[in-house]
Amino acid sequence: MASLLTSTSKSLTTVNEQHVFVTPVKLVKTIDDMQKWDKSEAYFEYLGFIFAINDAIKGKSNSQGSKEASANIDKIVHLLDILEKWIGEIPPVQQPQRFGNAAFKTWYNRLKEEAIELLQAVLPIDIYRAIPEIMVYLEEGFGNATRIDYGTGHEISFVMFLCSLYKIGFLQENDFAATACKVFVKYLNLVRNLQQTYRMEPAGSHGVWSLDDYQFVPFIWGSSQLIANPKLEPTSFLSAGTVDTYSDEYMFMSCIKYINQVKSGPFAEHSNQLWSISGVSSWSKINGGLIKMYKAEVLSKFPLVQHIVFGSLFTLKPANIGASIRRPGYTDSAPPNQEFKKPSAGSFQSPTPPSNDGSDVNQGP
Repeated sequence: MASLLTSTSKSLTTVNEQHVFVTPVKLVKTIDDMQKWDKSEAYFEYLGFIFAINDAIKGKSNSQGSKEASANIDKIVHLLDILEKWIGEIPPVQQPQRFGNAAFKTWYNRLKEEAIELLQAVLPIDIYRAIPEIMVYLEEGFGNATRIDYGTGHEISFVMFLCSLYKIGFLQENDFAATACKVFVKYLNLVRNLQQTYRMEPAGSHGVWSLDDYQFVPFIWGSSQLIANPKLEPTSFLSAGTVDTYSDEYMFMSCIKYINQVKSGPFAEHSNQLWSISGVSSWSKINGGLIKMYKAEVLSKFPLVQHIVFGSLFTLKPANIGASIRRPGYTDSAPPNQEFKKPSAGSFQSPTPPSNDGSDVNQGP
């Protein structure tokens, strides 16, 4: 198989011309199946992709990361533009309940009906055969039409869709930065529009798997953008004025701005975990801590993982933690049960005001 080499000299496996695509399905059906998941090729492919993007945008603003966006990146952004245009064409309906507007079902059904056509307009003909597999990750990336909710599981699906575009060869290594700074930023704006327009509920128990009610990944990638930033220290996001000034350029600030818009009251009360993070001494420590927290509090939760679908691109086959299968950014050869540890008690949950010395978080990189 061909491979895309990252700056860390690890490979992201891509498909060849003989590859057989399949429609992905749910395979993690019991708690016991979680042991397959956290040792699987899919797990390491997904984490490796998170790490590769994380490295590519370190210290870069959205403008800097988008500066050399390829034509294929722009095609994905255009696809998302179309999906956002539909929101204006499908207004909320009048209904008695406040949350979960039924018009989202109409929007979502349109996505399912037109997904093949949308992807055919983006992809070259020679990889049309990948569409039945990758379109499932696209469709599942915007929420659940039955519950009219959205959460980190849907976010995972969209990130898997992006990773799939690399695995089928549509995007290349030099697209890493723009994937986050242009495509994912557009995605965030789109799902926020969906959440607000259709009053979507947070998936799970009010965002139990998230840092805010809906997202996690933009906090990871967003903290990487701010590493060694000469102007913005971790305490900066407690200032609404600073957040407003830099929200267009940094994902982390954009997330905080959105929280400030949809929630009222003291920040320390409605977003205690994020408030605690402001006391950490550096963005690099925040970034490392968030990655560990993501592994433990999102990727290790059965109620979420049971909804992930697996096909030929993301499989539950055991990963070979050796030279043959090493993922971008994966730098430790320890087996999964040693490398991926649950954060220590109290991590990112300090009950005391932030001190900016990092003493309340002991899980830096």
